[in-house]
Amino acid sequence: MSPTTEAPTIPGAKGHTDGAGAFVPVQTRSERPWSFDPADFEVPTGREVNWKHTPTAKVQPLFVDETGPHGVVNVDVDAPASLVQERLTIGTAPRGEVFRPEDLPSAIAWKQETEAPLLRIPAGAEYTEPIVVSLTGTGGLAHAHVVVEAQANSHATVVFRHSGTAQHAQNVEIIVREGAHLELVTVQRWDDDAVHVASHQARVERDATLRHVVVSFGGGVVRVNPTVELAGTGSRAELYGLSYSDSGQHLESQVYLHHKGAETSGDVLYKSALQGAAARTVWIGDVLIGPDAVGTDSYEANRNLVLTEGARAESIPNLEIETGDIRGAGHASATGRFDDEQLFYLQARGIAEEEARRLVVLGFLAEIVQKIGVADLEAELFAAIEEELAKEAGR
Repeated sequence: MSPTTEAPTIPGAKGHTDGAGAFVPVQTRSERPWSFDPADFEVPTGREVNWKHTPTAKVQPLFVDETGPHGVVNVDVDAPASLVQERLTIGTAPRGEVFRPEDLPSAIAWKQETEAPLLRIPAGAEYTEPIVVSLTGTGGLAHAHVVVEAQANSHATVVFRHSGTAQHAQNVEIIVREGAHLELVTVQRWDDDAVHVASHQARVERDATLRHVVVSFGGGVVRVNPTVELAGTGSRAELYGLSYSDSGQHLESQVYLHHKGAETSGDVLYKSALQGAAARTVWIGDVLIGPDAVGTDSYEANRNLVLTEGARAESIPNLEIETGDIRGAGHASATGRFDDEQLFYLQARGIAEEEARRLVVLGFLAEIVQKIGVADLEAELFAAIEEELAKEAGR
């Protein structure tokens, strides 16, 4: 007997039943349930499709719907005076215009953040220097919901910098209005005991562009999941990621790019380097080309470089196409060790093995670093890569 659709128990759900009435878990990314009420979500066990690659035992504090103490994460915003900064209660636009919690931590963060900070780039504004939001954890449980709105025909870069330690559930709601160009970079350089679970959700309107970059170097468990809807005709998304997982670290991103409007384009590229026992990265990439997304051009790729024994990278690309009228779509994934031929080539020209390995890693990761477009941050990240390589050389 063919499956039938079950009445959803969570808003937005598209659960299914088989002929015997048994529940079949939702697998398709576009059918994932959502709700603003934490009570609509069960506590993850690690068997769910969106949690099975995450060490849920280490994330348990973020599954509890309780208010944490104030001041756990100190926030400093360095921005032009014309940037609009307000606080949005639940129900105050544009909060909730785009964001839909898809898991328990994001629903709790939505509820617990009673006044969400808004960063609004005014229409037509062009900021030559980045807006920098520094978040420093002092230890403890923290929830956040932040709204970033780039109004029509504006141009700006927003950088979120995370350091210190915390158990942090974070929502970032991103709205890119018609003709705007927004670059949002989130940098995780937490202490080793930090836990950071973030849900970024964005909508990109007509002829607008979002460049979204995830950089994860520090933290015990860091999971940053970006969701981007290309809603308007001619909209574009560039989604890039860079991670360097050291011994015992878990660095994860589940990326969802939904081509909804016509003539949209998307480029997804995430790269990771792993070194040390139990170093782990997880990347899941989902691209949906909807029935109205004619003329779409989309590509996603994940590359992982494993530097030592005991490290593990998991990579799962997925592609759904619901229209035949597209310019192109594809996906790719590769995980491997050093290319012996590259090492031999460099060593044959008198370069010592340690220096050859350094050059290969830098060359591998530089492609993402150089896409950021913020000179000071790029220099900092190259220095951080050098520090990571020095750790391995000293073992």
